[in-house]
Amino acid sequence: MKALTYTAPGKFELIEKPIPEIVDPRDAIVRVSLSSICSSDLHILHGSVPRAKPGITVGHEMTGIVINTGSMVKGVVPGERVAINVETYCGKCFFCRNGWVNNCTDPDGGWALGCRIDGGQAEYVRVPYADNGLTPIPDNVTDEQSLFAGDILATGYWAAKISEISTDDTVLIIGAGPTGLCTLQCVMLYSPKHIVVCETDTDRRSLVKNLYPDVTVVTPDECKDKLYSLTDRGGADRVIEVAGSDITFEMAWRLARPNAIVTVVALYDRPQILPLPEMYGKNLTFKTGGVDGCDCREILDLIAKGKIDTTPLITHRFPLSEVLKAYDMFSQRQDHIIKAAIYPD
Repeated sequence: MKALTYTAPGKFELIEKPIPEIVDPRDAIVRVSLSSICSSDLHILHGSVPRAKPGITVGHEMTGIVINTGSMVKGVVPGERVAINVETYCGKCFFCRNGWVNNCTDPDGGWALGCRIDGGQAEYVRVPYADNGLTPIPDNVTDEQSLFAGDILATGYWAAKISEISTDDTVLIIGAGPTGLCTLQCVMLYSPKHIVVCETDTDRRSLVKNLYPDVTVVTPDECKDKLYSLTDRGGADRVIEVAGSDITFEMAWRLARPNAIVTVVALYDRPQILPLPEMYGKNLTFKTGGVDGCDCREILDLIAKGKIDTTPLITHRFPLSEVLKAYDMFSQRQDHIIKAAIYPD
């Protein structure tokens, strides 16, 4: 089969690999029907993910059709369409029992697919702990509608959930890239008083304005004044940082009101510093880290009910044979790309 493989830092190659096989009774083999490129894949390409192993097939955003299951798999059957979770988790360790599946203690726990074990920018993928990692797609939901349920939409859903949003809150979302747009839709489920999206890119600001006319969209230079005009609390009640730069990290805590919650889900290329003397007295609560992606069933139910629709994010489509072209376009933000859908040839 064709598989996009991380062969060395700075190098992905589309090569031939054997079709994966069941190696554990809790595995499933899935024929990939659709995949996408995530900024985390770019971090692997650039050598910013030390745990990523050269030789692995990349890709962790995907849907597919189950073709084979191990003897202990009960939740899915061959022939079933499924969304694939970004995370592998056993469901039984201390962290999994508490819903912190990103920290599963299994050797393949957490973000493994496309990082430490072969992922899904390929024709087939083996999914460990298939009963946890695979979620059947409702009949009225397409592959494109469900493509992001296991990763960036799961991230947005988790970020909104842990931010403790109320209907009286002003919520600031920093970044309107793919994950930021997914986060926005999930924040809207909580009906806060105001939602402000801060984004540098003109095209992305226009996209938010067109899709969500009730959302306030600003540039970084406008952000503080707009927040202060919407609320007299000295900043946003909730800040969700999805952009991942030194500047946006500083914006997140500076534009939060005293005693606010700052949720940081962005992945940074280098360490960030908390300047505690400057923060002293703001009494901020920080929530940080990787998604606990165990809400795929709830997310797919919301998609089926029409409450979430991320298909406008798919702006480009490529066959797997042209996946490297898709990477070039995505990494350089060419042709107004937001997300690319990768189909089998």
